[in-house]
Amino acid sequence: MNAHLTAADAGSITRVAGIEVGHFTETRRPTGCTVIITREGAVAGVDVRGAAPGTRETDLLNPSNLVDKVHAIMLAGGSAWGLDAATGVVRWLEERGVGFDVAVGRLPIVPAAVLFDLLVGDMRIRPDAAAGYAACAAASTQDPAEGNVGAGTGAALGKIFGIQRAMKGGIGTASVTVDGVTVGALIACNALGDVIDPDTAQVIAGARTDDGTQLRDTRRALLRGDAPQPLLAGTNTTIGVVATDAVITKVQAHRLAVAAHDGLARSINPVHTMSDGDTLFSLGTGRSGKTPGMMVLATMAAEATAIATARAARAACSITTAEGLFLPGIEYFEGLRTRA
Repeated sequence: MNAHLTAADAGSITRVAGIEVGHFTETRRPTGCTVIITREGAVAGVDVRGAAPGTRETDLLNPSNLVDKVHAIMLAGGSAWGLDAATGVVRWLEERGVGFDVAVGRLPIVPAAVLFDLLVGDMRIRPDAAAGYAACAAASTQDPAEGNVGAGTGAALGKIFGIQRAMKGGIGTASVTVDGVTVGALIACNALGDVIDPDTAQVIAGARTDDGTQLRDTRRALLRGDAPQPLLAGTNTTIGVVATDAVITKVQAHRLAVAAHDGLARSINPVHTMSDGDTLFSLGTGRSGKTPGMMVLATMAAEATAIATARAARAACSITTAEGLFLPGIEYFEGLRTRA
């Protein structure tokens, strides 16, 4: 994580009572997974906005379906193979007696979403059940690490003009508290588009110019007629979780996930493309005992999501893979300015 970024600047999702976060970061190539645990169970929702998602157990989150609480959310790299990490989470929770009571035992409910990081290093190495189990073992209520860790380890941004012109993505977190109620977000940003500062609307990371030394500004480039490179659907994706300690219903949890996508739209451009599988989950632990109303909660969710997405880019550091792919982080441009 960059030295100028501290959790105290923007809070984190673990500021929400009842939430724990753990990362597993693969050492053999840039990939990993991140688990968000709610041992007592949390009301949950989901909104899958991208056109190329990779998910598990999202249907049960429909407000009309039976199960009303989940016990963890798994975010992982590795594309569809990474969904296997959720199996390790289920096993870890079952060993601790956490789950939905099915009379003969307790069944942990663990929805999951994955992002595509197979272009960054050896694609044969991806998160598995052991990785998910290890992420659980590392989970705590401390502010989670950001940047090149967990599900953000192999993330890249601004790939619309080719991976060679992209930048390093990562994972970021933030929280907002209003009147004793907290909403937090944890976002793994592997977007096709650029990342935007939600306050200034300036591009802070994304596609680079042909010489690699400046930001291209994808929105303006496309509008002036620059042609994107042919893209394989699903090779991008921003995934994440918003959580609150407010008392909410399952229907409200769904609306909270919907509102959180407004935060993605403020911090990524273009967003929700045919090549992204953007998926956001929501969790309500109810630990504050308060119900501030959906207008306030939705505003908080969008704000926390936008800040966390920007932090995912700001915390990401440059890497060069064994195959020679260079993905600069924001500090690369800071270095260029210093040398100039």
